[in-house]
Amino acid sequence: MLTFNGTLGIEDFYKVIFEGSKIQIDKKVFKTVEDSFNFLKEFSADKVIYGVNTGFGPMAQYKIKDSERIQLQYNLIRSHASGTGQPIAPMYVKAAMLARLNTLSLGHSGVHISVIELMTELINQDITPLIYEHGGVGASGDLVQLAHLALVLIGEGEVFYKGERQATQDVFKALNLKPISVELREGLALMNGTSVMTGIGVINTIYSRRLLDWMTSCSAAINEIVKAYDDHLSYELNQSKRHVGQRKIAEAMREHLKDSTLTRKREHHLYSKNDDVSIFEDKVQEYYSLRCVPQILGPVLDTLNNVENILIEEVNSANDNPIVNVEKKHVYHGGNFHGDYVSLEMDKLKLVVAKLSMLSERQLNYLLNARLNNMLPPFVNLGKLGLNFGMQGVQFTATSTTAENQMLSNPMYIHSIPNNNDNQDIVSMGTNAALTTKKVIENAFEVLSIEIITIVQAIEYLEVQDKVSSKTKKMYDEIRNLVPIFTEDVIMYPYVNLVKDFIINNRT
Repeated sequence: MLTFNGTLGIEDFYKVIFEGSKIQIDKKVFKTVEDSFNFLKEFSADKVIYGVNTGFGPMAQYKIKDSERIQLQYNLIRSHASGTGQPIAPMYVKAAMLARLNTLSLGHSGVHISVIELMTELINQDITPLIYEHGGVGASGDLVQLAHLALVLIGEGEVFYKGERQATQDVFKALNLKPISVELREGLALMNGTSVMTGIGVINTIYSRRLLDWMTSCSAAINEIVKAYDDHLSYELNQSKRHVGQRKIAEAMREHLKDSTLTRKREHHLYSKNDDVSIFEDKVQEYYSLRCVPQILGPVLDTLNNVENILIEEVNSANDNPIVNVEKKHVYHGGNFHGDYVSLEMDKLKLVVAKLSMLSERQLNYLLNARLNNMLPPFVNLGKLGLNFGMQGVQFTATSTTAENQMLSNPMYIHSIPNNNDNQDIVSMGTNAALTTKKVIENAFEVLSIEIITIVQAIEYLEVQDKVSSKTKKMYDEIRNLVPIFTEDVIMYPYVNLVKDFIINNRT
């Protein structure tokens, strides 16, 4: 059980989303939310407060009658529940709900306490609103996507529950759940924020770290099976560069290879007399995709760490408008809903993940090209050359998917289109950025799964199962449990999907 006190970290998202932990709300949070609501109710009685007694966006110039205030909130929710495209997968929606619950718990939104209570209940019972991918421009927050969340909270719309898409009212009736009490600005407070892009972004970082760990392991494994020199991973070489990410990747690869009997010491082969040699049969230095892994994956790690920090700052921030400050007895209008921080970080993340997939594709190509590695048959073909094809077919898939990642890695952050009668004249497109990054990550897992299968096939051909490091042997055994030795040609896509599912759902 996770006690919810208004502060969340990446590990809390992991516990709730991946491990199914329930949440309970700290009593202090309830008091903070209640104090904020009571203050705003009193403060707005004789003042003009945006979204309480005014219209929204360009319509804010219109004052709303007291008798129509509640209807205003319902109108906002229903009119903006206008998303299209594919539904966002429930786990990403659940992360968005967790992020929204957290920011509303800070006491800067003035919502009724029923919002906190019902959102907690929905999260704990795995009831996730139907939210579509298309609709958010990420400036006044995720208005359209969060409208679908708000729609469920007022007892309308649709949800996913027990694996089925169902009418909200049917699920509420079956579980004896009551919709929220709309009192002041619950519609705007729920919709006006960055929680969908941030929730998706948090899941993206979790999967990216898992992807990076597998990529690091694959990079270590390929270095040892081709008997690479180990000095490019040495402490001394990598410590001479000050980047933390590079140092960490090199350290992880050294740890992976510490009990390998295949990697070579340069001093044993090239730092002794070679006076009688005019041409070296073995490469003096490996190709960049093997030798420069710390320098390539180091920036991926550093970027990922920074992205996580920014997203967690966003999760623990008030990101709607206006902002209620009970201590100062004031309400401040501004633009905390703007998603530029998240949008930029998602673009950075998809850029480095695309580069990671490019590295994986190049390592795969090295293994498949006999003229490059000089130790494996073409396409790591364990059957009859000419008659059988080995890994030839799946290379096309890896190359195609990598190319898609290169195209998708173009930035969304600068693709602003003014809208909302030019009230929103510069926007973040943060949700689009987060969803595109999600796709790039999924693609990278596909490319990496093909590389892992090929590494296992190479180990099989070289018969070095008892010479590789214990970590590579563990990876070999895990994948071999899913994938047979390919000597005859078989239908490949089921095995690629099996390995993809395995590495997505398991740590190295």
